[in-house]
Amino acid sequence: MSGICHNSRHLQTDKKVSGSEMLYHCFADKKPVMLFDIQEQRIYAYPYEEFKAELSERSQTILAEQYEQALENQKIVIFVRDNVKRKLVSYTIAAEDTEANQGVA
Repeated sequence: MSGICHNSRHLQTDKKVSGSEMLYHCFADKKPVMLFDIQEQRIYAYPYEEFKAELSERSQTILAEQYEQALENQKIVIFVRDNVKRKLVSYTIAAEDTEANQGVA
């Protein structure tokens, strides 16, 4: 698995879900929001407040609820961004498995 944990604002890796888990665990103490960019084929970890601030008011409200529930259930919030189709969809996944529950963003 590629990628190295360090203290940058975000970290990139080539792997998909397994990479998101590895990356999340590197920053688990900060409880990041994960972002997978389809076109770049990269995964990023962002501080929650910083990521939330970039969203619309409606999406901020949805993320706040989804993020709170994820923290309570020891899960990860991951967004999938498709710049070509102009879509941003959020999922909540368990840290150890790849089965996802789709959210709305």
